[in-house]
Amino acid sequence: MTEPDFLTATRTAYDTSAVRYAEFIGEHFHANPINRVMIPFFAELVRASGDGLVADVGCGPGHITAYLRSLGVTAFGIDLSPEMIALARGSHPELRFEVGLMGALDAEDASLAGVLANYSIIHTPPERLPETLAEFHRVLVPGGHLLLSFPGYDDPAEFAEAYDHKVFLAYRYSPDRVAELLLKVGLAEVARLVGAPGEDPQRGFPQVYLLARRLTRNPQG
Repeated sequence: MTEPDFLTATRTAYDTSAVRYAEFIGEHFHANPINRVMIPFFAELVRASGDGLVADVGCGPGHITAYLRSLGVTAFGIDLSPEMIALARGSHPELRFEVGLMGALDAEDASLAGVLANYSIIHTPPERLPETLAEFHRVLVPGGHLLLSFPGYDDPAEFAEAYDHKVFLAYRYSPDRVAELLLKVGLAEVARLVGAPGEDPQRGFPQVYLLARRLTRNPQG
């Protein structure tokens, strides 16, 4: 099967910029206090459900995978960029990292207690997002949790808007529309946190953290 062009282009862009990206992203992540609210909250929910496995999807150089581990969560990282995975393995040799695609995860059905996608759905074209969310649902155990973060689009009439990301073309999404898509695939919203646009010093985008739980039965009844 031929790989979609957006995947090939995204992989190439991150392979090319991997070292430069890794130099700043960890510090940038830890400097954001919202991350120290939402990710520990997610980790606490995962721990409360038992000693389950969590996938850090789009893990980059592994900084969030390592943070999850420090919070007592058994986590592993997945990224489409081999160069990013090489950096993650070099920085965190005690953790598991693998090359893979978020739309086709190498995991059994209902095998993960949690999935975290921290700004990693942003390169997924809007028409491909539903299938990616369905894949997250597939691998989660009933009651398992998903934490998404992404730049928000605050026009209620629109689903998404493309923007010029530093690495490669990206999209910001309407949190309401993403929550609707999640529910359609069987993931119910638990909580959300939306940063005011003015709090983003770079582009003035709302920053969205959306937490969802896999339902124990089909949302259609």
